[in-house]
Amino acid sequence: MFRLKKNGLMAYLLIGIGVFFLLRELHLPILTDFYSWPTLFILIGAAFLIYAFTSKEYKQIFPGVVLLGFGIHFHGLAHYPFWIDHWGMYTLIISLAFLIRAFKTKKGVVPGLLLLALSLFVMFVNQQPGWFSWVYQGMNWLERFWPVLLIAIGFYLLLKKK
Repeated sequence: MFRLKKNGLMAYLLIGIGVFFLLRELHLPILTDFYSWPTLFILIGAAFLIYAFTSKEYKQIFPGVVLLGFGIHFHGLAHYPFWIDHWGMYTLIISLAFLIRAFKTKKGVVPGLLLLALSLFVMFVNQQPGWFSWVYQGMNWLERFWPVLLIAIGFYLLLKKK
């Protein structure tokens, strides 16, 4: 078996993005639905997962599952009328990321199970208590202003002391 160098993740990312743009230039009719930005999420998520499992850097499972899941979700919304369009899908994807990572690292089982329960509750329970409306208000705000969250996380990462 081969050993990955320190920049293995970057290699997988470049290979995936290169394959995406090459296939896009070839205009293969069977792949026309995949020439979109959700496909880039899928490829980047797959690169994280391949890197995580081949290099045993299991902390990379979480971003891999989140990006892969969001890519699949956005692709499903664009191309399949039966796809569930509910904010609970985002918490479901994040819960799956916690749980899949927990299989290898033994960390994140509790938040994964809590988010899974929340996701299933909000998507499939018809009679929700009245006090639960604050969750919907918060998620509506987050769906509208999610770029602010990305900016805040970016500044946090820049200013965080190592």
